[in-house]
Amino acid sequence: MDKTLNKFVAQHLWSEAVLDYPWWRRYLIIAARYLYVVLDDLAKGELTLRAMSLVYTSLLSLVPLMAVSFSVLKAFGMHNKQLEPVLLQFLAPMGEKGVEITSQVIGFIDNVKISVLGSFGIALLFYTAISLIQKIESTFNYIWRLDQHRSIGRRFADYGSVMLIGPLLVFTAIGLSARVLSGGLADEMTTMVPFLAHLRELAAKLTPYLMIVAAFTFFYMFIPNTQVKLRAGMVAGLVSGVLFQSLGWGFGSVVVSATDSGPYVIYSGFAILILFMMWMYISWLILLVGSSIAFYVQHPEYVVPARRSGDLSISQQEDLALQIMALMAQRYYEGKRPMTSTEYVARLRVQIQGVTRVLRALRLAGLVVEDASEPPRYLPNAPLENVNLKQVLDAVRSEGASAALVRRRPRPGVSGVKEIRENIDRAIASALEGTSVRDLALGKDEERPNSAASQ
Repeated sequence: MDKTLNKFVAQHLWSEAVLDYPWWRRYLIIAARYLYVVLDDLAKGELTLRAMSLVYTSLLSLVPLMAVSFSVLKAFGMHNKQLEPVLLQFLAPMGEKGVEITSQVIGFIDNVKISVLGSFGIALLFYTAISLIQKIESTFNYIWRLDQHRSIGRRFADYGSVMLIGPLLVFTAIGLSARVLSGGLADEMTTMVPFLAHLRELAAKLTPYLMIVAAFTFFYMFIPNTQVKLRAGMVAGLVSGVLFQSLGWGFGSVVVSATDSGPYVIYSGFAILILFMMWMYISWLILLVGSSIAFYVQHPEYVVPARRSGDLSISQQEDLALQIMALMAQRYYEGKRPMTSTEYVARLRVQIQGVTRVLRALRLAGLVVEDASEPPRYLPNAPLENVNLKQVLDAVRSEGASAALVRRRPRPGVSGVKEIRENIDRAIASALEGTSVRDLALGKDEERPNSAASQ
């Protein structure tokens, strides 16, 4: 077993004896496995490092992001003061200092006059705001083991719609919920049925928490450049919402309430800034931990004590490439819809890094091509009866290769290595001679289905 958080705990959680446990105990072990892998990721330090990076980016981009986002509210007759309850709820763990920070942020946003910035100033304001979301996407893509990011056009389209339409939807939802809970119809119903008064009071208390869970769920489903299942997003949103409220209560009770000691004595006038940065760091870390939970819920093949990097040996990549090409050919000849990378992961039960790397190698070799859908689906880019299996193996074996260093005085290679390589290549070519991808998928003696002729 590779180096991991705690080998003794890992051996117990992933022991074969778990299969003989009662069902309730197996579920507890499964939940403990998810907790273990998340804590292991935290212990490695990458999530905490990225959370600190996002704190710094947030300090630079917070006011421009809110200025752009809530400028659209003014067009609908809303004022930035209506942003105040949302900020107060986010900064509630900071107590009175949260109120002070909220008023300062609102003042900064009020002082930003987009109409007098000019075209260059508006473009710079949008770029600063979008850069924060781009940084978040990059972090989420790292957690989700994704190499491909959104294109420039998609970034402006997706992020711009969120910044301009998102605040309007949020405040509309808040306004509707407040109107429903405090409207005349609700008063009449609670008067006729006294029991509904307790439900109304409970709903009023739960609404802020449900809003937080919904916001986290939206982040987990929208930000990663992949299709996130609703179940994964909701589980992560619920866990993150509970963590946010619990740690917020602890932060307010332990750190902020220590008025005569702690940061107030050490940092004096800078205490409010230090507390704000500390809470920002905790909030970003909660968001990233929730994203990690969503990833593991959607990809349970990564819930292992070690080797979650997804690296594959050359032999494993070759096997995976042959399986992908065979599946692609089978679906092509059967007239079925092409598969996405996520569908290949689910079908072959492999980790997503291996699938994306092999698909990239096949695409660069000209054997497959992406369609225009989102997420992209993969189609054959050449007649499958003309694609030899050795071409498939060569595609993954040469992927990522770098050119040799150019020297003024070339040095001779180690004697015998080139000849051995040539012998290996000839042996592979001889073994695979006359075997195409179509033969692998359908069998050499099977005729092509009629559906292929129609295509």
